[in-house]
Amino acid sequence: MTPRTPADVVIYAIGDIHGRLDLLDELHRRILADAAVRPARQHLLIYLGDLVSRGPDSRGVVERARTWQPAGFERVALRGNHEDLLLRTHAGEFAAARHWLDFGGIEAMASYGITVSDDLSRDEAGIGELCHRFAAAMPFEQLEFLESLPLSHRAGDFFFVHGGVRPGVALDQQNPRDLIWIRKTFLNSDAEHGAVVVHGHCISREPEDRRNRIGIDTGAYHSGVLTCVVLDGAERDFLQTRVV
Repeated sequence: MTPRTPADVVIYAIGDIHGRLDLLDELHRRILADAAVRPARQHLLIYLGDLVSRGPDSRGVVERARTWQPAGFERVALRGNHEDLLLRTHAGEFAAARHWLDFGGIEAMASYGITVSDDLSRDEAGIGELCHRFAAAMPFEQLEFLESLPLSHRAGDFFFVHGGVRPGVALDQQNPRDLIWIRKTFLNSDAEHGAVVVHGHCISREPEDRRNRIGIDTGAYHSGVLTCVVLDGAERDFLQTRVV
């Protein structure tokens, strides 16, 4: 049976943004233009996580995702592994903070006005100080928004998640860590998962449109290509920003 969205629902799912507010704003414009030619429909916008890290404006992306909701759209934002690291850093977890600083956290902190110097990123005391500064700099509304992000969303025959799912495990029994961190075990599987899994997390040059999954992380923070899959009934289309 061909996977379908719920009746009269058009879904726009956006892959990993990673602090590229410029690309997100461009893709939002493309989504609005596309929605305008799909009248009398319900429009659902889904962010697949990793709003933050690596790119120059994590704070701006979080704020846009938190507040951008045009008339006629419903919005769902999911938690990615980088939101998880951000929240654990905010809570003062040393191991998470050290990991995040090595993989885009420095750029994210800079967007909140925090400069990460070498002397503060080398040991537990310095990283603890960075965690304290970051917690003080994070606006309460953004923290509340990030803490509220669910790990997954189901709509029709599609299951939306940041990382993926563990093959052979029912969707409602998945380990939360797998939903935001899993890679090869999921990517290399041809198994049916109970729904087509729409995910980001793992970069590919072009969207990966497979029988059991749709991967749309096209490395926006360095490629300039931010991808959105449009699901309309049984149809699948892709909207993308492009490097000029």
